[in-house]
Amino acid sequence: MFRPMRRFKQAVPEAECKKILTEEKRAAFSVIGDEGYPYTIPINYYYDEEENRIYFHGAREGHKVSAIKSCDKVCFTTWNTGFKKEGCWEWNVTSVIVFGRAKLIEDRNLTEDKARKLALKYYPTAEEVEEELAHGIDRVQLFAIDIEHMTGKLVNEK
Repeated sequence: MFRPMRRFKQAVPEAECKKILTEEKRAAFSVIGDEGYPYTIPINYYYDEEENRIYFHGAREGHKVSAIKSCDKVCFTTWNTGFKKEGCWEWNVTSVIVFGRAKLIEDRNLTEDKARKLALKYYPTAEEVEEELAHGIDRVQLFAIDIEHMTGKLVNEK
């Protein structure tokens, strides 16, 4: 169902993809938006390797929510900071592209658990996470992407 990677020699192993999903903090999340136009937004996220799921949060209504309710097929892209080889100017960056199905999580306990794990990835202290959850968890919409296909690619920008 999914196309094979055209530049297969640049493919990276699944383990490296999972490492990048775990370590990186930002991604581009794409849905099929209004009138069939793509709609992509930057997001912060949490990858749960055991569940093979990506979690993120947002508002309970808006373009993203409407798009997911209309069509749950999504694309998620993240990348690492890359590196330069000695004596070279160009960057070598590894990207990970995920295709999957997104859904809105309605379970409050699951929302709180995953929102906590998500926040711990970004906030400097657990105390700040708990304070934020105490004040805002009831306004949070949690989203999950069930990963159906994932590829990783090492790109030399020259």
